[in-house]
Amino acid sequence: MQKDLFSSQSSAYARFRPVYPDELYQYILQFVGARNRAWDVATGNGQAAVVLATFFERVDATDISAKQISEAVADPRINYAVGSAEQSAFEQESFDLITVAQAYHWLDPIAFRSEVKRVGKKESIVAVWGYHIPQSTNKELNIVINDFYKNVVGTYWDSERRFVDERYETVQFNFEELPTTDFSINVEWHAEQLIGYLNSWSSVQHFIKANGYNPI
Repeated sequence: MQKDLFSSQSSAYARFRPVYPDELYQYILQFVGARNRAWDVATGNGQAAVVLATFFERVDATDISAKQISEAVADPRINYAVGSAEQSAFEQESFDLITVAQAYHWLDPIAFRSEVKRVGKKESIVAVWGYHIPQSTNKELNIVINDFYKNVVGTYWDSERRFVDERYETVQFNFEELPTTDFSINVEWHAEQLIGYLNSWSSVQHFIKANGYNPI
């Protein structure tokens, strides 16, 4: 079952997680035949859902964290609900597109495939993506970020995090694969924004619970 690792830092997640590039959505949409209804799985605070709503008549966005849902951006075209990726309440053959942004590694791939086969239309598309740790134009800052990721909180990541490190190349994906490509998220952050983003990491929250202080 999907893990709830972000309820405690849902506010930081909503404020500091980067948004995905427009080029990513355009790339995905070229494979989607109809744009009636989409399901954004593990939506978090709705980062992907709000963009999908500009292309689809209706978007259903679910997450197992009620706190994450409470931070989501309201939109009349989006139906937010607390729910599981592996066992939803949706009717059969409901969706033209099913997306999982920065969360597929937390799902049960076998159970998720079964649910997608049930609720996805025959020609539906499943789009899964993620991103790695930020890299700066400042080389000294990159050394600090990489050291923090590997040596300070490295042992506090859940085991599934390795799939992100491996660029999802080793994660179980039980669907016929379409061509994929790389995209980049380009941002200009102040120190406060970088710190806020780091505070949204599940490993940081695990570290705090284990040691009683914030390593950042």
